[in-house]
Amino acid sequence: MTCRTLGKTISNLEMELAAARATQDSILGDSPKFSDLTFTEPTKNRKYLMVIGINTAFSSRKRRDSIRATWMPQGEKRKKLEEEKGIIVRFVIGHSATSGGILDRAIQAEDKKHGDLLRLEHVEGYLELSAKTKTYFTTAAALWDAEFYVKVDDDVHVNIGKDAYINRPSHVLE
Repeated sequence: MTCRTLGKTISNLEMELAAARATQDSILGDSPKFSDLTFTEPTKNRKYLMVIGINTAFSSRKRRDSIRATWMPQGEKRKKLEEEKGIIVRFVIGHSATSGGILDRAIQAEDKKHGDLLRLEHVEGYLELSAKTKTYFTTAAALWDAEFYVKVDDDVHVNIGKDAYINRPSHVLE
């Protein structure tokens, strides 16, 4: 077995393990589930300040967890950010080439737990990043009427607390 083949096998096993853990966490975990919370529904009736899309990949669970643990509010805090400040934050990911496969199931379980993913009608792949970005902006603009649309990668940590726009009076957002 060549080194490249072995690397792919290990990578596939790691993804399967991550999928199984995500499913188990969503079933057995004692943290609040997304379905237990009510979030602002995407609407054109409301003007938001910004929509932040965080490009991510199936294999980037640790990066997503790091962002959730640092700058991306969770649960009621994220709801408050959306409702009071008009800031929407979502991880952006498409679908695997094998629809309904283990990767898609792992992401569905993760989204059920956290509710912070924006699923695109896009097949994930490194050579498709430009198309993914275009699809993100098109989808975000269709879902939310915002003053700004921002795209960052999941290896970037944003300090939204120091952003000058956040301190604007709430009537400016309406």
